[in-house]
Amino acid sequence: AAQAAAVPARAAAARPVRRADPVPDGPNVVVIVLDSLRYDHVGANGNSWIRTPNIDALARESLRFTRAFPEAMPTVPARRSLLTGRRVYPWTNWKPTRNLPGTPGWTGLGAGEATWLKTLRAAGWWTGYVTDNPFLGFNPTWAPLRRSVDRFVRIGGQVGARRPASSISLASARHWLPRDMATDHYVSGMRQHLANLAGARDEREQCCARVFSNAIDVLASAKRARRPFALVVDCFDPHEPWAPVRKYRDLYLDGSYRGNEPGNVRYRPARYLTPEEQRRLPGLYAAAVTQTDAWLGHFLAALHDAPALVDDTAIVLLSDHGIVLGERGWTGKPALELHPELTHVPLLVRAPDRRRAGQSADYFSSPHDVGPTLLSITGVRRPSTMDGSDLSPLLAGGRPAQRRDFWFGGYANHWYYRDGRWALVADGNNRGRELFDLRKDPGERTNVAAQHLPLLDQIHTRVLKSARLSRLPYFGRS
Repeated sequence: AAQAAAVPARAAAARPVRRADPVPDGPNVVVIVLDSLRYDHVGANGNSWIRTPNIDALARESLRFTRAFPEAMPTVPARRSLLTGRRVYPWTNWKPTRNLPGTPGWTGLGAGEATWLKTLRAAGWWTGYVTDNPFLGFNPTWAPLRRSVDRFVRIGGQVGARRPASSISLASARHWLPRDMATDHYVSGMRQHLANLAGARDEREQCCARVFSNAIDVLASAKRARRPFALVVDCFDPHEPWAPVRKYRDLYLDGSYRGNEPGNVRYRPARYLTPEEQRRLPGLYAAAVTQTDAWLGHFLAALHDAPALVDDTAIVLLSDHGIVLGERGWTGKPALELHPELTHVPLLVRAPDRRRAGQSADYFSSPHDVGPTLLSITGVRRPSTMDGSDLSPLLAGGRPAQRRDFWFGGYANHWYYRDGRWALVADGNNRGRELFDLRKDPGERTNVAAQHLPLLDQIHTRVLKSARLSRLPYFGRS
């Protein structure tokens, strides 16, 4: 995601609201968001070289969705989708928002917009949100979210200054960047990031550690509320920049290496990386994933320390998008590379009674399905504005009411389409079209658009009909 404006790094919490309403009879809700976590970098999804033991343990208690694709990306659009329970893309009425990146889809949360957290709070649930996300936690356009819950804890470190940047040498900052990125802008940013991590030597100072440690404290507050609670733990890791501590790097990387670490990437073709930097990039990202998983494990352990509590709690884990680590010659999150490395995300839904534990579902799913699903599980009526699918019938062996034979979503000025046979990427003007035959080419390497021109038009028409539009949005190159 783009950088946020400089803001104080001090954690803040909204004042709890006293309630005299009757205590509802419903399960607790915990939603865990891990930013930029790829589907194929979760061990439970079949990638044996990635170590995510805590996510894997949660997957064994959950229904695992194998075709979860965000309908809106990246960071802020995906969270609007998650929190409002409705489609955000196509963003036909988007206008640039002050204090946010001027990229299509980026906007704040209006004070009058319905969210599933507001809905549960109105029904008597105690609500909390813990995050180090620089936009949701600190940006003024997201203040309505911060005011809408009983307790909001925002954690500095991804943005702001916990410690003076001068505590980190310029040489150290350059070491954590590809040689091509050792410009004043990136060096300054990495220097402050490393200072916020206390030099990346003590994992307790890592952002994920501080998020989940604070989440444990908020969980204690939720228990004391003596009513059902809904808690979101929104961790910006494993989003770049990456500087995981050595014990996690040593799981994947040669410790004798003394060259530049690719601790950050550009959203562009990967040729700016040296061959060695390119080789180390997947391992460094994997180390950040495993480190994040370890601290997620501490939070899940705290939840499981009270068996009666965890047996009355629905848990959802998901990500907003992935990241490209050199595949197809790209790095970062380029909007025109809407392939699984970027669009395919993990999604786990754990029912309180662990129905369908360890099983999988191939239903096309998205973050905007989370709210309707949780409201169904808690027995709370969902607002009419929510158009996401209630996934809970799948927990009972049924099917959701919404039939989804295909799926589409957008990022900036580009969109993607997927069904059981085809994957397509194009821009909002329906140009630059790339088509892939998933039966013959599951890795999406060979563009066969020129051989299937009528199919391209059929897919475009199908998406327009589903979106009830005559054309998709396009705001110029971005």
